[in-house]
Amino acid sequence: MASDSPDDDANAGLVARSGDGDNAQPYSISEISSLLKRTVEDRFGFVRLRGELSGVKRAASGHLYAALKDDKAVLDAVMWRGNCQRLPFAPEDGLEVVATGKLTTYPGRSKYQIVIERMELAGEGALLALLERTKTRLEAEGLFASERKRALPYLPRTIGVVTSPTGAVIRDILHRLADRFPSRVLVWPVLVQGKGSADQIAAAVRGFSDLPEGHPDRPDLVIVARGGGSIEDLWSFNEEVVVRALAECLIPTISAVGHETDTTLADYAADRRAPTPTAAAELAVPVRAELAATLADLGHRQRQCALRPVSLGRERLEARVGRLPRPEALLQGPAQRLDEQGERLRRALRDRAGKGREALGRLRLSPAILERGLRDGRLALAGQRLDPALVARPIAERRAALAALARLAEQLHPDRPLARGYVRVMDGEGRTLTSRTDAAAKDRLVLKFHDGELGATPDGSAAPPTPPSLAPKPPRARRTAGTPARQDDLFE
Repeated sequence: MASDSPDDDANAGLVARSGDGDNAQPYSISEISSLLKRTVEDRFGFVRLRGELSGVKRAASGHLYAALKDDKAVLDAVMWRGNCQRLPFAPEDGLEVVATGKLTTYPGRSKYQIVIERMELAGEGALLALLERTKTRLEAEGLFASERKRALPYLPRTIGVVTSPTGAVIRDILHRLADRFPSRVLVWPVLVQGKGSADQIAAAVRGFSDLPEGHPDRPDLVIVARGGGSIEDLWSFNEEVVVRALAECLIPTISAVGHETDTTLADYAADRRAPTPTAAAELAVPVRAELAATLADLGHRQRQCALRPVSLGRERLEARVGRLPRPEALLQGPAQRLDEQGERLRRALRDRAGKGREALGRLRLSPAILERGLRDGRLALAGQRLDPALVARPIAERRAALAALARLAEQLHPDRPLARGYVRVMDGEGRTLTSRTDAAAKDRLVLKFHDGELGATPDGSAAPPTPPSLAPKPPRARRTAGTPARQDDLFE
């Protein structure tokens, strides 16, 4: 490119040099950036900018980075973590906001930006747009689905109310409950608008829901209530944290926020929406007087139903009793037959007695007749022949069975094993001992061998002499052939 003047060409060189009288020192990049930063910050101390958010991003440190734009320009924006925590809404792309802050530069990228200290939605239109976007997103997640709605308990014993403890709302609810059906009410005090109110409302709903089953303070129904107000006043009930708390609550919920024309996202998430807090109390419990009248009517109908079969049965019984004949009419025929049978019985007895008397008169007993009968009996007895085998055979069978029993008793006799080296241990009275414990408990023992008895003691000392009663018996003489057996041989 050609130089504009001959002097510039003369001064141009490979190495930068300062000319005569030249006191303009070159700036470093950091110096010029710092000068620009001070100039911008001094010229634009605090400004309020209106624009649309774009590229909203939250860093891990909690800082917010975004851009404010309109149809012709874009300005970078940053909001530090402390200010972000005080925001009453969640910044999103496309929201039109009014940002208040300080213009500055960022030397690292040679950009100027605004450090936002406060950010607000640009009018109700922006607020409604944010509300509609939040509703669409949460509805897509299924938080407002009708199949998630649960039926309210007919007669809750305990009702939890999430509201301000100092407002007129809680008084209206308590008054209406007292008129309809007095119930136990637990109030969880919260802020219903302003900074931190949404978190308190969500924490209260979750607090009731987290109470374990069977806890005395666990309510059967939860009412989230607030009086009327502007959309900004009711905005806490449009916050996502409140909506999710109501959707996840394990206890049936009623949303009673604002007046009849006010609608919040909490109304869509709750199981039932009430137009006013007073209407919420009416939805929560029935009218006790009407319930008592209904119960009385049902009790009357129950008694009528129970007594109706009795009355119908009584009517049918009376009708059937009227058709029955009289008792004497029923007994007339049997009574007549009884009289006839009695008369016939008397006649038959008289006839039978007469016939017996005649037969007895015809019967003539004499000694000759009796003697003839005795003689005939003697002849019949003499004609009977008795065979001796009929008597001998049973005797022989019984003798053989008795001999078999004798042989078996001889084999099973307790003294038989003594000949093979066994010893029979007995006590002083001759009873056989079969265990060491029984033997150790005796003062003296008797040891019986095949050839005699020997006294002993459990401790091994000398035993007294054997009593005569336990002396060995002489061997039993065996019966020779032809000798008749006696019955008492088995017991010698």
